Amino acid sequence: MNDIKPLYKAGKLDLSFFDSLKYKSEAINTKAGACITTNQLQQFLPKNVEKIIVKNVLFELAVVLKKIYLNADIDYPDFSLKAAKKNQFRSVKFCNNVLIGSKVKLGKGTEIGSNSIIEQNVRIGKNCIIGSNVIIKNTLIGDNVVLQDNCKIGQKGFGFIPLKNKNLKFPHIGRVIIENNVEIASGCTIDRGSVDDTVIGENTYLDNQVHIAHNVKIGSNCMIAGQVGFAGSSSIGNNVSIGGQAGISGHLKIGNNVKIGGGSGFVKDLEDSQTVMGYPAVPLKDFIKKNKNKDE
Repeated sequence: MNDIKPLYKAGKLDLSFFDSLKYKSEAINTKAGACITTNQLQQFLPKNVEKIIVKNVLFELAVVLKKIYLNADIDYPDFSLKAAKKNQFRSVKFCNNVLIGSKVKLGKGTEIGSNSIIEQNVRIGKNCIIGSNVIIKNTLIGDNVVLQDNCKIGQKGFGFIPLKNKNLKFPHIGRVIIENNVEIASGCTIDRGSVDDTVIGENTYLDNQVHIAHNVKIGSNCMIAGQVGFAGSSSIGNNVSIGGQAGISGHLKIGNNVKIGGGSGFVKDLEDSQTVMGYPAVPLKDFIKKNKNKDE
């Protein structure tokens, strides 16, 4: 096998995994050479895919990942870090105490604030502004991106398999991909993908203290207010607006042009062009009607 990839990315030399009917359409169309799955789900995979039948897909996937990627279950320190040298990146401006890891690429016109750390293999595009006390690892960043102070980008996500005596940490091998013209305000945390990537689409803006878990996909032109939280593997469409302190549960799909009121909670998929509010979230007109009746 060449690598371990999600169903929609896997090729004939890759191993994939299929653990939920939510991913039935991806399973039907996968090009994976082999797939870890259950006896109940194997019927949805193409005939030419070798099925590896197990009882607990995520447990067995974690075991395989740990054998191939030996250090992917913990964020170990990057011992390649060194003080930034202006003669190494002549077109980049550094404030005091910036540390840069090996094989980092920084685009022309980029500026990096004091005490920030850019770990090995990170790529940052042209004309980006990286604030102070920012830590970036396992990340690819496009052009004209702004990361304000105290952001943490690309660390291992929250994932483990509960066991009786000791939890099995789920290895993370994915990245964070931040596309062009994104702005991320102070104190945001964006986890790297577990097997897939975490993606922030072009021209999307995040307010302060937003948390984005592993494998989340956020589309283009989204506006996300402060303290919104996204659980793992949810997918957000384009032109989505989310009010402050809303919570998005895991493995959900939210369509394009959706508006979500502040403090709302999501536990199921949402189609295009809806405006919703409440916990659990309902169409805005239903939310207003329900609360109006309470006041009467």
